[in-house]
Amino acid sequence: MKRDYYSSSITQFLDISADEILGALTRNSGFAIEPTQLDAWLQEIAILKDVLHDFDGQIYFEYSIPRMGKRIDTVLLIGSALFVLEFKIGENHFTSYAMNQAYDYAVDLKNFHESSRDLFIAPIVVATNATESAPSITTTVHNDKVLAPMRSTVALLGSTLRRVTEFTGGGAINVAEWEGGRYSPTPTIIEAAMALYNHHSVADISRSDAAAINLTATSAAISDIIEAARADCFKAVCFVTGVPGAGKTLVGLNIATQRRDDSNELYSVFLSGNEPLVTVLREALARDRVRERKKSNKKATKREAEREVSLFIQNVHHFRDEYIIDSGPPKEHVTLFDEAQRAWNLRKTASFMKTRKKHANFSQSEPEFLISCLDRHLDWAVVVCLVGGGQEINTGEAGISEWIEALNRAFPHWRVYVSSRLSDSEYAAGHALESLQTREHVTIRDELHLAVSMRSFRAENVSLLVKQLLDLEVRQARTTLTNVSEQYPMVLTRDLTKAKHWLRERARGTERYGIVASSWAERLKPLALNVKYTIEPALWFLNGPEDVRSSFYLEDVATQFDVQGLELDWACVTWDADFRYTPHGWEHKKFVGKCWNRINKPERQLYQKNAYRVLLTRARQGMVIVVPTGDPNDPTRMPEFYDPTFNYLQDIGFITI
Repeated sequence: MKRDYYSSSITQFLDISADEILGALTRNSGFAIEPTQLDAWLQEIAILKDVLHDFDGQIYFEYSIPRMGKRIDTVLLIGSALFVLEFKIGENHFTSYAMNQAYDYAVDLKNFHESSRDLFIAPIVVATNATESAPSITTTVHNDKVLAPMRSTVALLGSTLRRVTEFTGGGAINVAEWEGGRYSPTPTIIEAAMALYNHHSVADISRSDAAAINLTATSAAISDIIEAARADCFKAVCFVTGVPGAGKTLVGLNIATQRRDDSNELYSVFLSGNEPLVTVLREALARDRVRERKKSNKKATKREAEREVSLFIQNVHHFRDEYIIDSGPPKEHVTLFDEAQRAWNLRKTASFMKTRKKHANFSQSEPEFLISCLDRHLDWAVVVCLVGGGQEINTGEAGISEWIEALNRAFPHWRVYVSSRLSDSEYAAGHALESLQTREHVTIRDELHLAVSMRSFRAENVSLLVKQLLDLEVRQARTTLTNVSEQYPMVLTRDLTKAKHWLRERARGTERYGIVASSWAERLKPLALNVKYTIEPALWFLNGPEDVRSSFYLEDVATQFDVQGLELDWACVTWDADFRYTPHGWEHKKFVGKCWNRINKPERQLYQKNAYRVLLTRARQGMVIVVPTGDPNDPTRMPEFYDPTFNYLQDIGFITI
């Protein structure tokens, strides 16, 4: 697939006219080009024709970065160096936004473009009206050949390119090999949602290597079921499973974005009971919609964008409430329910309806009621349940067994499509699965399971390590950590200040970092971390480093309820005395009043363990774990509450800073 609008050797670029190059750029863009963009291209062409006379290599204009839904202004292959040039036409200064933008592109190529992985990559911002800048060539703590972003004037661009090639040394890059390199991105869920909403396919923005289960195959399997249900007029529930970070939400968003035209019979809605996830995705898409329309000089208001986005991403509880009032069938024939195992059981649903909605004697669990809403269609309907393992973190969550029991109890005519891994213990389907053996029209499909985590693109076994750590499988955890740590940095400390410094030192460009902790971690207050303070998820996850409400400020802490389904590039997991290691197993505590009380109910113990599972699997690139030292003068934070946990993690092999 051609990823640029124009490419050639530098020699050829110098020999042909600017008009010919501009024609190729315009033709290959496939869109009507605004005059401002044409002017920018002409200036870039003129600058590079003047600068590149003494260089050999290859040039690419408007090089696609699908994960980010953006394009690099110019890529140059000169000597052994890959240059990422970001032009700021008419600018006389170098903004942090521009520097981060160039850095992001460089890191993206390093992480996700196979043939760029071992190259020196030099991001350069060129402000065309700047009058002075002396770029310095520096490496970073990552030592992965991505240079720190450089500022260059037009006058100094040639000398900057030359200095970098002298610094990198080595032979010339093989152009054919570089162009043939596979691009295998793993976007954050926010990046993925924006790319899908802007009509990229899941194949454009997801990995395609043999080590990962192909998201395209899972999406295609679901689409086949939907098309068959419509063609043959039947109703079906489809259970899709996956390890944490494998892309279940991405699959759901892919189906929903493909079918977001509400005038189409295949119109679909993406439902989630995870309010922070819904809020963050809606806000991200609305901001992106406004930004894209303004770039095209089209009228855009935030309110219009929010209305548009809210049609196909909805809170499942709002969907439920609407169809309690409205007895007709939903306009959607297809619903995709993210983290379906977190739907409410009958007891919680009935209690909520009685106390909050003044609806007494409600007699259905949330799974049963949601299926019943789609069952109102006279012809066909499909419910897709996206199921996570070990993700139940709150009271009243029914688990996947309630979906199966509801089907057996009230919907014998519905067909069932089941992931081949739904029987695994972490999905807690229990004996309910056995009842499907006597049911008609049950189909088991391997494609409905996503086996490889894509969140931790540097190390796919992070979720396995976390499982072993929490299950006290010390020997196995040591082995896994050894295999993981080279690509996925994980360190341990007792000093929150050191942890913050570690995060800031490693994050590049706009890579997001933040502090997370358990919602039971109430004695982190002496560290100025208050888990009872309610963050605004959209601001925490989307706003920039200049905003005190953002994750970057490292002041406000997010809990498992805020971050489930979302992710950071780098995370600081702060471990309190609510979940303590002992040689006899984990101790579960809740701080009440002035002391820690033991949690005895197995259900609540599981929620607490799963909370730490969520926290420890949020980071894509690496994490630091902070276990405080405690204070012998504070009976609520005695060192013996913390030391065994720290020693346990150290014994597994986590490096201490």
